[in-house]
Amino acid sequence: MTNLGRLYPLLDDVQLPDTIPYSQVSSWELRFLYLLGRHHLRGEGRLVELGSGGGGSTYALALGLKESPVFDERTGRLHAYDFFRVGKGTFATEKFFTSGAKPQDDNSFLNDFRDRLAPFLPFLEIHAGDLWRTSDPHDTSAVEFLHIDIAKTARVFRCVTERFLTRLVPGSVVLHQDFAGPRLPWLHHSTGALLPYIEIAGPPIRSTLAFEVVRPIPEDVLKRIAEDAYTVDEKLELIAAVQERIDRDHTGGIPFRPVLEFAKAYVAHYEGDHKRAWSIAKPLTSDEYLSRTRADHFEQLRKAYEQDRAAHGGGSRLGRLVKKAVGR
Repeated sequence: MTNLGRLYPLLDDVQLPDTIPYSQVSSWELRFLYLLGRHHLRGEGRLVELGSGGGGSTYALALGLKESPVFDERTGRLHAYDFFRVGKGTFATEKFFTSGAKPQDDNSFLNDFRDRLAPFLPFLEIHAGDLWRTSDPHDTSAVEFLHIDIAKTARVFRCVTERFLTRLVPGSVVLHQDFAGPRLPWLHHSTGALLPYIEIAGPPIRSTLAFEVVRPIPEDVLKRIAEDAYTVDEKLELIAAVQERIDRDHTGGIPFRPVLEFAKAYVAHYEGDHKRAWSIAKPLTSDEYLSRTRADHFEQLRKAYEQDRAAHGGGSRLGRLVKKAVGR
């Protein structure tokens, strides 16, 4: 059993309070966060949550820390990063407001967040705004814990890599909350690049993959991840390496091998190779889980392929003849 794996048998016995704030994270993930705070983390390095949302995950982790026999509230700090507002590019929901809806004249739920996390404010530091502006590029202090629920775009993931992954040391714990999202392949191929230096805790906890750093990560590896300096083929190989390590999630509900195969399609899609993307995705349409939960993903890739094919004269026999004639 892995170091973090010892927490798995405790999941069924965790009873979180009914007052825990609304969260888009599952109850299983909230329990795991609580267990990490209660039984594993010490607060000797930075404890960082990227994408705190309405506060449910922050609350679960902070409650565990508060009940921990080793975490010192006087010196330990939990850092919560988020836009703390709804709107384009924030990926937030109006359910994060206490009322369940955005006030007419305000799109920020920061005060709601503070109110919900009131019991933990003595050791909670809140960083509101764009991560590129609220994170310190000069901070090199070790990160003991990193919960990543913010890397919805490649731009944000670069910030995560440059300013947080570079501060991981042996013993650091990382949680990728969006690991079941095929549209975020940077989470998957970056994990593949880190495999020689990490130990995966066990099956993902629903959508969350947890791992612990067990040996120093070379600077050049982190630089390649941050700069997205891998070819398409290299990224596909890195994702394939992760596929060999994980199968279904802890509850048996999410089949990660086809999910990661779908992520490969998005690697090609983002590189503009829509034919290759669809050739990877099309066979997955027969997968029960993906066809039920990712129909919009399939439509996106199919549409991109067909538009690309039509634009290059591949949509009809006449188009192919015209293309052939022009090329003479």
